[in-house]
Amino acid sequence: MATQKSWIRGAGSAAAGLALTVGTVSTLIAQHHQLKMLRLRLERCERTDRSEQQRHVNLANQQRLQWELLSKAMEDPALAAVLDTYEDPVPPAKHRQFLFANALYTNALLAYRIGNVSRMELFGHLRGTLQNPIFREYWEVTRAARASLEDDSVEARVGRMVDHLIHELDEADTEEWWVVGTPPEQ
Repeated sequence: MATQKSWIRGAGSAAAGLALTVGTVSTLIAQHHQLKMLRLRLERCERTDRSEQQRHVNLANQQRLQWELLSKAMEDPALAAVLDTYEDPVPPAKHRQFLFANALYTNALLAYRIGNVSRMELFGHLRGTLQNPIFREYWEVTRAARASLEDDSVEARVGRMVDHLIHELDEADTEEWWVVGTPPEQ
């Protein structure tokens, strides 16, 4: 009888040890799988981050090139004539002002797109810029060009925000322009 109980105890201990081993191996396999999935997510995030950084570099390079081209056009009326796409004739001095207004706007838009300024900061900057009648005139004469933007593009959304802000500024019954308007969520 003692031998039989010893054998049963030994078998029970072996079964418990086997169960513990199987449980440990299962846990290790599950942890290995989770670690592998985390590693894949991290690699995806790193690729996305590098891609976003490259996009910002590309936008900044494009902005620098845009500024160089606009600068040349502002200095040389013959080159500025190439950029004259307005419906009505614009005198050369006014055209240079419009080119500069365009440079100011695209610079603010770039700062927003690459995350240097928040939407609220962009809104505040543009609210101040809209106090200038030359910028307002530029904005109006370039309306047709903005109509060709894709509706869901960043530039189209910002353009609609500016249009709405102009309306709010025009309708405001206060001289405190810096408190007029609320930036839209998107």
